[in-house]
Amino acid sequence: MIELHRLNGQAFFLNHRQIEVVEANPDTVITLHNDRRYIVLEKPNEISQKIIDFESKIFRDLLRRSAEEKTEG
Repeated sequence: MIELHRLNGQAFFLNHRQIEVVEANPDTVITLHNDRRYIVLEKPNEISQKIIDFESKIFRDLLRRSAEEKTEG
């Protein structure tokens, strides 16, 4: 999940895997697969980078665990 901010600055976490569309018109609107929409402070490129960072961390953790298991076994 990624941390985003509502227009009033309130932080919340969103399951990025449910995102269908991110638009800037001019506010950033995120539409999920279930048609629920969120208006956030972050720009689309910031959201994209947050998703990349989150997925990269998961992948690195999996690789690290796999390497540890191989050295233990």
